[in-house]
Amino acid sequence: MRKMLLATGLILVSLQQAHAIGCLSGAAAGAVAGHYAGHHAVVGAVGGCIAGHHLHKMQKQKRLQEQQQQKQMQNQQQAPAGTVQPAPQQ
Repeated sequence: MRKMLLATGLILVSLQQAHAIGCLSGAAAGAVAGHYAGHHAVVGAVGGCIAGHHLHKMQKQKRLQEQQQQKQMQNQQQAPAGTVQPAPQQ
């Protein structure tokens, strides 16, 4: 238990704030899963941190793509008939 707390503390201290969003929840879930899978809570926490960060990053990208699509749809609906839409900027 002491090792798990120490490892979790080190992980939290070493993370940058931007990376901590998905990592904290993933590390907590990974630590619990690792503990029940053979007392490997630290390994589970590290793996959970990596997986949680990756999932958060993918969700953020998906959200941005949906917002861009909504903006494009709104621009197309607002344009008067017969006008040419400008090409989307990347």
